[in-house]
Amino acid sequence: MDTNMRKAISPTEKLAVTLRYLTSGCTFQDLHYSFKLGASTIGNIVREVCNVVWEELAHIQMPSMTEEMWKDTAAKFKQRANFPHCLGAINGKHIRVIKPTGTGSQHFNYKHYFSIALLAIVDSNYKFVYVDIGSFEKDSDSTIFKNSTFWNLLQKNKLNIPESCPILNTDIIVDYVFVGDEAFGISQHVLRPYGGRNLTKNKRIFNYRLSRARRYVECAFGILSNKWRIFHRPMNVTTELAVDITKACCVLHNYVREKNGINFQDTLSIDGFEDVNTTYADRGTRSASDMRNTFADYFSTVGAVPWQNDK
Repeated sequence: MDTNMRKAISPTEKLAVTLRYLTSGCTFQDLHYSFKLGASTIGNIVREVCNVVWEELAHIQMPSMTEEMWKDTAAKFKQRANFPHCLGAINGKHIRVIKPTGTGSQHFNYKHYFSIALLAIVDSNYKFVYVDIGSFEKDSDSTIFKNSTFWNLLQKNKLNIPESCPILNTDIIVDYVFVGDEAFGISQHVLRPYGGRNLTKNKRIFNYRLSRARRYVECAFGILSNKWRIFHRPMNVTTELAVDITKACCVLHNYVREKNGINFQDTLSIDGFEDVNTTYADRGTRSASDMRNTFADYFSTVGAVPWQNDK
């Protein structure tokens, strides 16, 4: 509120300060000279605005997971990536931070710097469906995923995922699935590539087709880091504020993606992000492996695309 000494900082200026911080990668000290505000004041503004952005936009830009939403997502993956019954692509990335005070080696990762983890599920429009932020970087993708709220809901069948059904125009019945890399354990609703080098042609084709669907999460990270350049340098803030900043950027990413589309060049690099520890996960159940084999057979027969043999 206004006082006799000075006027209160307006919401418009608070938003301008925060957007400048997120998009330019400036430090609080840099913004001190631009906006004539104290560095600690700017830090408080960024925290406040990031929290408000998440609270006001998250339920709009990351809506509730309904059966209709999943079916629509799967239809678009089939159209754009030629991968039927795909509900999203999963991956995790490092977000670099300056060593948070009092955390010891908790956030010291296997690449020998401090970071927090961003685990994300992305649809075929490069938008985040789900994010889990702040895990210790000693954890692998699969460990972070299995410790997440999303995994718990998935195991309890509370995500409203559609029942298994035939792939369109076939009698091949498969489950709806998420696609990830080798770090994720294969299960009823999670597919990963076949491991090893001496793979059959069917398995190599499956790995290629899965990578085409999985690339959407990699491109989404590229768009995120190139639009919000705060990720191009280690964040010199507390762990809690780093999590708030990342959550705000993810929901703003969805907002901008919906309003303005994307610059294709932004999808070609992932400056500021590196993969989370890719320790291989367990081999999965027999039924999950059988389902992957069913997808592999489909991609090599009625679901084949003309260019896959060349790839």
